[in-house]
Amino acid sequence: MLALAGGLGPASLRALAQTGSSAKKTGVYLMERFYLRQGSQQARIHDYLSKAALPALSKIHSGPKIVLDSLITEHNPQVVMILGFQSIEEFWSVRARLNADRELEKAFEAWQSGPEPPFEVQTNALLEATEYSPEVVPLDPPPQTPRIFELRVYHSPTYRQLTAVHERFAGPEIRIFHRVGVHPILYTSTVIGPDMPNLTYLTPFTDLAAREKAWNAFGADPEWAKARQESIDKGGQIVESTQMLLYRAAAYSPVR
Repeated sequence: MLALAGGLGPASLRALAQTGSSAKKTGVYLMERFYLRQGSQQARIHDYLSKAALPALSKIHSGPKIVLDSLITEHNPQVVMILGFQSIEEFWSVRARLNADRELEKAFEAWQSGPEPPFEVQTNALLEATEYSPEVVPLDPPPQTPRIFELRVYHSPTYRQLTAVHERFAGPEIRIFHRVGVHPILYTSTVIGPDMPNLTYLTPFTDLAAREKAWNAFGADPEWAKARQESIDKGGQIVESTQMLLYRAAAYSPVR
């Protein structure tokens, strides 16, 4: 079920393998996107994830698990699964144990079988948690209605300018976020995946109205206007493009 694209050199792999190992924090995230067609594919993937993949994963791995259904994205329907690990080493260990699970293998084969493919396209991204990223913690008790999740990807022209983006976030931007009601649950940089270099972060909202209210307050905040102008004066246009995607958590998602 889990897949990992290639592309990291030995030095990068060694560095990521140590990420979070001493502090026992989530160091890397795997983001799997499944692009679906209208019809049976969406019901089939949710059946497989909820009844087989996530239960098997939860038996051997306690890290963050998020499953999302597309609301407003570049392709609908779409299902996204985000899984957190302390390190690349932990990811490979979990993957090996899942591959050895014969009951999961049977469920996987059943999902793959049928009159049409299980999905149209699958894409994966490996994300490295930033130093200022919080730990993903499920709400207790979980919300009665699954929340809206906004995935934002800020693409920078250069890695030097991406560093400036991280400095702005770790400085004034997150403080302003929290004041106006924007509370991202993870901040990452893509290590393997599209639109590199980038900052990718995920923010839950109670509903679309709460999202609009929070972002409107952020856009009108004078401290934000000052911080943005200062960063432009120092480093130029450090964000070249922004991708904003909206999802709703699946009813069975551990984080919803």
